[in-house]
Amino acid sequence: MSKIALGTVQFGVDYGINSINGKVSYREVEKILHCARIYNIDMLDTAPAYGNSQQLLGNFKIQDFEIVTKTRHFECDIITDQEIRLLVRDINQSLEFLKRKSVYGVLVHNADDLLKLGAEKIFNKLQEFKQQGLIGKIGASIYSINQLQKIIDNFDIDLVQLPFNILDRRLINNDMFKLLKERNIEVHVRSVFLQGLLLMAKQDRPKKFSRWDNLWTIWHEWLMDNNITALEATIRYATRMPEISKVLIGVDSKKQLQEVMAISSGSFPEFPNELYTNDNDLLNSVIWIKL
Repeated sequence: MSKIALGTVQFGVDYGINSINGKVSYREVEKILHCARIYNIDMLDTAPAYGNSQQLLGNFKIQDFEIVTKTRHFECDIITDQEIRLLVRDINQSLEFLKRKSVYGVLVHNADDLLKLGAEKIFNKLQEFKQQGLIGKIGASIYSINQLQKIIDNFDIDLVQLPFNILDRRLINNDMFKLLKERNIEVHVRSVFLQGLLLMAKQDRPKKFSRWDNLWTIWHEWLMDNNITALEATIRYATRMPEISKVLIGVDSKKQLQEVMAISSGSFPEFPNELYTNDNDLLNSVIWIKL
């Protein structure tokens, strides 16, 4: 099966700085799913936060796909029985929307929820669902190394979803891939295109990202010198990593998915040591609205 997994946030909401067409149409979703099968893509990633993505997927025959969904974000400082009642309702609703008896995994969408007082209530309830066979793996959607370290120190999770791209070497430099492998935690990565920033021509990139112009110059010169496209470089960098089980991508059309899959394997040239950043203002898209 393919190492590529298909994100579905675009199916339910207008998402991504490089999004041109907005929310994907029903007809185009159908084409994308058909195309995914042709390329042996066997996993879909969704969430209650992705608009009507779960309901939309449930309208199609997706029994041949593994599904990863997520919890809601809990807007509280302490996890109480009220949040657990909402969690139970949400999991049951996800199964109903998706028309599934079980899902491959459930991620705590806001990983900070597992760092709150009473967080063990969330994990224990997810364990109950796992024991009942309703979910296969319990995981968390991570944003930072510190967050990841705290969570795996406190909870025996099965799966993590992490931001990872050619500019972001934090997982490598901090030996986190090695640690996750030692603990038998499956790794899925997202944001390999940095929400489209890495695929943009220099003149098309929003001005608020000009503070990293030196980095963009290194990026575009390296691509040109090695006769490789941004799409080829971003995808191949992630898929070549043996520690990564799934590389999550989002597409707006069947054509985009075909383009990705056509170049997903191939040679990958050496790249300069200076082609990286630890600047969270760039690597964490949640912060971009403040730039």
